Amino acid sequence: MLKSTYPYYLANEPVAANTDLAVTDKFSGEVATRVALADAEAIDKAIGLAVAAMPEMRAFPPFKRQAVLEHCVKRFRERADEMAMALCIEAGKPINDSRGEVTRLIDTFKVAAEESVRIDGEILNLEISPRAKGYHGYVKRVPIGPCSFISPFNFPLNLAAHKVAPAIAAGVPFVMKPASRTPIGALIIGEVLAETDLPKGAFSILPAHRDGADLFTTDERFKLLSFTGSPAVGWDLKAKAGKKKVILELGGNAAAIVDSDQGGNLDYVVDRLAFGAFYQSGQSCIGVQRILVHASLYDAVRERLIVKTKSLRMGDPKDEKTFVGPMISESESKRLAGWMESAVAAGAKIIAGGKVEGAMFEATLLENVGRDSDLYRKEAFGPVAILEKFDDFEDALNTVNDSDFGLQAGIFTDSLAHAHEAWDSLEVGGVVINDVPSFRVDNMPYGGVKDSGLGREGIRYAIEDMTETRLMVMRETW
Repeated sequence: MLKSTYPYYLANEPVAANTDLAVTDKFSGEVATRVALADAEAIDKAIGLAVAAMPEMRAFPPFKRQAVLEHCVKRFRERADEMAMALCIEAGKPINDSRGEVTRLIDTFKVAAEESVRIDGEILNLEISPRAKGYHGYVKRVPIGPCSFISPFNFPLNLAAHKVAPAIAAGVPFVMKPASRTPIGALIIGEVLAETDLPKGAFSILPAHRDGADLFTTDERFKLLSFTGSPAVGWDLKAKAGKKKVILELGGNAAAIVDSDQGGNLDYVVDRLAFGAFYQSGQSCIGVQRILVHASLYDAVRERLIVKTKSLRMGDPKDEKTFVGPMISESESKRLAGWMESAVAAGAKIIAGGKVEGAMFEATLLENVGRDSDLYRKEAFGPVAILEKFDDFEDALNTVNDSDFGLQAGIFTDSLAHAHEAWDSLEVGGVVINDVPSFRVDNMPYGGVKDSGLGREGIRYAIEDMTETRLMVMRETW
């Protein structure tokens, strides 16, 4: 269970400054714990100490960075049950999904430990013309400088880890603002980091209200801002970020295509579609929102998917049998219900689910949803999926691209030609063949295009963003 209170972490040290932030159990709605809330003075101090830590972090050798990350892996394994239950309570994430996220947290730090000693450079042959005779180039990667991290509520452990772990591997100090609705996972990461010999000021983890956290975005002492969250907030932060590099991992309304040759695979396909659409109450930016099925298979997929959707158990996320828990808040549930009601009023049909009570939103499947509706055009970020048919594969690809978002897409097909056509044509950051777009392994490059963001996560790719290329040219003869 959760502790009664949690400190924040300022320059590697726990600080019980107050208990101003109440964190609720998302299923019961009751206050589960209280957390210290950082003010502008604490954030400013953390940034200053991160700047001061930069020389020591730059000199902190790769084998020591690796040792820090390996310590985290060990401690996370020891505390896995505690972390899973904390996640279940603070995020309302079903306990089985919570355990899965702890596993991914461990994987992410393991990969970072491996990459921390593989940040290599290269030797350049500069003798491309007579004037460069005797010149040689040497390239290495150096830490970019203090980084600002803002992490979201939906994966409070692993999406924080995708910022923290590569930062340690790259040798950059950071200040993190975890989501105020779900800060506990990041604070437990801070508690474990505080057990290591990272230089003082190497990390601060500071829960803060959005309206009091402008320094995370605007302060020019930061050299990089990495934000994961909603598109509206992310693009606004980029506009305010000034000269620093900005990495944005934003939203999506991901699509999955079921090709005409999948008649013999429908049980697998439907199981994966239901998982992708409704796991962790649909609160995933790569959750399946749009399902495009070839007309020859539409009725069969529709029938099976209705049965599967209705079978998903909704309830207390602490119950081992629960698949759909609460959404993060009642206000988010009401927002999505409003979109659903508007779509139905315009001619859409609910074919499974549709019941909403407080933050509990039943797994819901619709068809005939207008392509100009909010439910179709925007990111649902809840347990709602839209079913539609297509006749031509190329038309289906065009339909997927008819979106302001471009994060990932899933294609169920036995055709290698169609797989490559999708990979060539889809305006997304990743194409997943024979699985849902919700699939992610933590070392792969992950990110989107269009309104889905800028840059890529995945440890090696994040390290590239957190380091800069530095060239040395040597003239060896004169």
